[in-house]
Order: sequence, then structure tokens, then C-alpha cells
Amino acid sequence: MSDAGTVLKSPLHSAHEKLNARLVEFAGWCMPVFYKSIIEEHHAVRKAAGLFDISHMGEFRAKGPGATAWLNTLFTNDTRKLKPGGGQYTLMLKEDGGVIDDLIIYLLEPDHFYLVVNASMIAPDLEWLMTHKPEGITLTNESDETAAVALQGPVALDIFKEAFPQVATIPMRNQIVTFTYEGQSAYAARTGYTGEDGLEIFVPVALGIQLWEHILTVGKNRGILPIGLGARDTLRLEACLPLNGHDLGPKIMPLHAGLEKFVCFTKPEKFIGQYQLEMERGHGLRYHSVALIMTAGGPPPREHYEVFYMGKRVGEVTSGTLSPTLQKGIGMALIEHDDACAPGTNIEISIRGKNYPAVIQPKPLYKRP
Repeated sequence: MSDAGTVLKSPLHSAHEKLNARLVEFAGWCMPVFYKSIIEEHHAVRKAAGLFDISHMGEFRAKGPGATAWLNTLFTNDTRKLKPGGGQYTLMLKEDGGVIDDLIIYLLEPDHFYLVVNASMIAPDLEWLMTHKPEGITLTNESDETAAVALQGPVALDIFKEAFPQVATIPMRNQIVTFTYEGQSAYAARTGYTGEDGLEIFVPVALGIQLWEHILTVGKNRGILPIGLGARDTLRLEACLPLNGHDLGPKIMPLHAGLEKFVCFTKPEKFIGQYQLEMERGHGLRYHSVALIMTAGGPPPREHYEVFYMGKRVGEVTSGTLSPTLQKGIGMALIEHDDACAPGTNIEISIRGKNYPAVIQPKPLYKRP
């Protein structure tokens, strides 16, 4: 964790410098935005494999009698549905239903959880959890002791199997396994943030660079590339995966973001923010998250660009980019007008004083073959 104004370096920082990465500040961290080309890196993940440094993400461990029930009072999904080795996407809310953070939680064994949180939210999440933690639950922040990478793409699993033959059982989707790497305990989880298959690997921080270089060496003949934040954003946006602070946030409820399937209203425990979500659902949603594609060229949409429907402003873009796969401008937007939300609806995006045509599309914009 850093003090205000301090930019942190990933445990893999020297490896990125060695690869001549273009480094930028992101969520308080100095991270690679690309190594050679965002477009090249994007296509590598879609066609072969890419390796991402995700060491800036936070890792917490929560355990103790009653941990399952406690986390159910803080998160929207139902932790009771998890079996040991299982994981789920979930959200942590304020009392008014706005999103504090979206995260992945894994159940390692009964009442023993491993949480992966967003980099910019490590300190706020920890404070929120500690504030609401009852006696008897242990909550530890392992972010500074953990290095992590994401291996994504059509041949990612083949590379993983070759790089880690000691892993007897490859985790299924949304599962986590423990294995030994260089004599140390490590985790491999199968989730992802690209629309492709793949794994996230967590090791002690001292093994981070070795892990990074090992996977790149094993995957070299299969077309693997190191991937920066630029391609991470274009990949996740094609897959319509939300980015906290943009498509999610304190003023955006999970229901507005189209994430109701990750909200369990029927579990025994009431979660913080549940009442407001139920009120919003009962009265009809004020906002809807939609995916869009630009239809007549022009610049790609960007965050905060206004959206118009039949000449009326109905919302704004929350994320936008030029899609390397589709070769068109794409985005997600928060819309206030129910009639403007259906796929196939023609809308306009205001870009630097001029309106450009776009059309609402079903999510996701990209699905792997």
C-alpha cells in the first residue's frame, strides 16, 4: 500500500523495463500500457496467448467461524453457493446501493476465503471490511506479499500445462487450485477479463519475475506476448466486462450496470445496500447499461460522450474505444430512456460538437469461437 502521492512499482517492474515497456501511472501504480503495440498485443490474446501483470490487484484472506455468513452481509452474490475450490464474481455496496468495488472471491475451504480486489480499492476495501468485521473473523491483507499474472488466450491452457506439469488438476471455469511452485505455495484460478479462456496465477512476491519469465519462455513458440493495460482495456470492452470507476461506481447500482445475475436477493443474510436495490427494482430502473457500435465511421466513442435518441439526450458513454477485432468504434453507455435500450435501436454519440450514428448491440460485442 502507498502513501498519498506515491506511485508504486509492481514486483515485475524490472521485467517490464527489460522489455522496453511504455510505462504509465494507473491506480497509483507504474504499469505497462504496451510493449510494442496495443493492436499487436490485442490480436495475440485473441489468436494465441497473452501474459498480463496483475500484481497491482489486491489479495485479502478472510477466515474463521461464520466467515461465510459475514461476507454474505457485505457482498451481493451468495457465498453459500460456493464449494471448496469455487469462485464467484460479486460486488460490495454502500448503503445507498452504489458500488464500492467489484471483486472475485474464492472459497479455499469451509469459512476460508481468498479475495481479489481492484488495485485502486485496496485501502478503501480493507477499511470497509475491517469496519464491519465481527469478532472471531481474521482478515489479512496479502497484497504486498503477492505477485500475480493472468495468462489469457486460445492456447493459454496448453502453455499453462507445459509450464506447470506439477499441477495435476487444471481448474474448471471459476475455480481455484493450490499447487507448489519453486517449493512455495501458489494458486491458479480460472476466471479472466478478456473474453478468452485462461488463468490467473498467484505466487509469493519473490517469485514474481521468475514466474513471468518462465511463462513467456514456455509460450514463445506458441505466439505468446506480454500484454499491457492498453490491450487489456480493448479486450475487456469487446467482451463488455465493466471497469470499476467507469461502468461501475458509487453512483451506479449493479442493476443499472446489468449485473443483476450477480445479486442474490433471497439468501438468508441481508447485504448492505440490498434495500435500495429492491426499491430500485420495484419502481423500475432509472438507468440501463448498453453496448454500442459506431455505424458510419468517425472517431471512437470515449467516456462521458453524450448519447442522443430521437434528438434527446438520454445518457452518456461510460467506456469506449476502437475495437481491433471489429475494426469499429465500440462502447458501453448508461442510458436513461427505456425505448433506447433495445438491441438494434439507432442512437447518436456527440463527439466534439458533432453527432455520429451508432446502434445498440447485444452484450457481449465479442464472443470467442
